[in-house]
Amino acid sequence: MAINLQKGQRVDLTKGNPGLSKILVGLGWDPVENRGGGLLGSLFGGGGGSNIDCDASVIMLGDGDRLRNNNDVIYFGNLKSSDGSVQHTGDNLTGHGDGDDEQINIDLDRIPSTIQKLVFVVNIYDCVKRRQHFGMIRNAYIRVANPTNGQELIHYNLSDDYNGKTSLVVGEIYRHGTDWKFAAVGNGTTAASLGELVRSYS
Repeated sequence: MAINLQKGQRVDLTKGNPGLSKILVGLGWDPVENRGGGLLGSLFGGGGGSNIDCDASVIMLGDGDRLRNNNDVIYFGNLKSSDGSVQHTGDNLTGHGDGDDEQINIDLDRIPSTIQKLVFVVNIYDCVKRRQHFGMIRNAYIRVANPTNGQELIHYNLSDDYNGKTSLVVGEIYRHGTDWKFAAVGNGTTAASLGELVRSYS
């Protein structure tokens, strides 16, 4: 049975799941359906709305919550960490359909001891040019599952009003002694790109 979290909650990930090393982190979202014309219709080309290309990424942080080098950012342009502990399964361009839109496989035992925290973020590709923001996205969530048996361990629905926000810090997995914990963050920012968001950790 998955633990459903609210914003700001923290929960043990490995303490209650002895032997858990491999996890799957799924992130999902849906575009808000645009029915008819109006302001959005005129801005985004008619009644169908336009595709919003959200990208999920992982920022691997060392001591002091600092990024050590750019290779520790796992995203559609760098799908695998150099140590092999974090692997992104690839880009989804629209967000349409049920289930996870993007998935990241993680082997907690392979994460180097110099890495203290994994930050999961979602940003809108080319958001300024396309004039898009997270007020146009609904049903956003992050979940953590055990890929060996498919059991969902943690689920967090991002239910805040993210109107005008162009990137989201969704959640964090971080070391707590010898164990790992998960934090439901859910903070929106106005960073216009992944690069801008990453700079806040350098």
